[in-house]
Amino acid sequence: MLDLGFVRANLAEVKEKLARRGGDAAGLLDGFEELDRRRRRAISDLESFKGERNQKSSEIAMFKLNRLDDAASIERLIERVRELKTSIEKSEKEASILEQQMQAVLQQIPNLPHDTVPTGTSADNNVEVRRWGTPRAFDFTPKPHWEVGEQLGILDFERAAKISGARFAVYWDAGARLERALANFMLDMHTRQHGYREVLPPFMVNEKSLFGTGQLPKFKDDLFHCEGSDHWLIPTAEVPLTNLFRDEVLDEKQLPISVTAYTPCFRAEAGSHGKDVRGLIRQHQFQKVELVKFVAPEQSYEEHEKLTAHAEAVLQALELPYRVMNLCAGDLGFSAAKTYDLEVWLPGQNVYREISSCSNFEAFQARRANIRYRPQGQKKPEFVHTLNGSGLAVGRTWLAVIENYQQADGSVRIPEVLLPYMGGEAAIQPSPR
Repeated sequence: MLDLGFVRANLAEVKEKLARRGGDAAGLLDGFEELDRRRRRAISDLESFKGERNQKSSEIAMFKLNRLDDAASIERLIERVRELKTSIEKSEKEASILEQQMQAVLQQIPNLPHDTVPTGTSADNNVEVRRWGTPRAFDFTPKPHWEVGEQLGILDFERAAKISGARFAVYWDAGARLERALANFMLDMHTRQHGYREVLPPFMVNEKSLFGTGQLPKFKDDLFHCEGSDHWLIPTAEVPLTNLFRDEVLDEKQLPISVTAYTPCFRAEAGSHGKDVRGLIRQHQFQKVELVKFVAPEQSYEEHEKLTAHAEAVLQALELPYRVMNLCAGDLGFSAAKTYDLEVWLPGQNVYREISSCSNFEAFQARRANIRYRPQGQKKPEFVHTLNGSGLAVGRTWLAVIENYQQADGSVRIPEVLLPYMGGEAAIQPSPR
């Protein structure tokens, strides 16, 4: 969430930056000045009425203390206090309503794009930063992962649909083992090489947690809610990890804090009907290894580059070709100030597809979740900057391995770094169904 004082003092700049996002982002601030004026006037009136009430109450007390025989004056003071009580109640109600309206406006405003974010309105305007690896030259026509997986007997959409419906998958045998191997490999790399602290968080969170990271109230339709409770299934481990320090004040010496978690993720995929209907790209349930950082503001963009490099290291170790995209303003997520997408090469589909989004939210989430730190030598705490990225989306890494390491005989070779996690199994051969 943006700071009210900053928006008030820099309204033209804020509107200009929001306009870079396209759509009606800048229009959300139409009427802001009038609403802010009415809100501040109501607060000022309330404070004035309270001040006068306190003054009149003191005068009544002085009359009584000094035993002054002036009943008429006392009665006039008492009557004025009664009038002020009514005015205070009215002003409190008005100020509360206007405050709620102001908060509703601020809650709907997305983060401001960083100056290094490209201008543009869609993914077509994203800018490629770099590429790593050379796509493999096949001596046969590579197949998409859903064909390879079903032919090997390790991927089963038919039974998943019977159990749960569309956009679910069942993994069998080496397919299930490969998912587990990838998750363990990623966690080991991030904890042992990159210095992240492993966390096993709850997979259900409350509404306040989802508000803190920016999913609520705007993206309610994308979430799964447990009816009759304040429990929501997590769309990503970003939510519980970021909220670990909600309403806390950290010591500057603790920063940066880096945490990682492997969790399932649940998404309704509202509005995505007809998109990526084949395979594992867009599922209602999938697994991810998530990376989250809490950093001092002056470190956040340096740490953003580090976090992105940590996600890239997984792809490099698996020898999966990819490219890094700097998302344009119109393609940024609601809470992000800057995002790099890592897109892995999928030969079976002849396309690069997103496998990780690494974002710097600056103080946007921290302000919503009230996560602060106390700089050395300062009494007043400040908001931290939060970062997050997939390190990686395990299901998409699974399908990238299947497509990139498929062989002419229909088998799939196991990447060398995963051999210890696969019990030495060097290739996935057809499984009985």
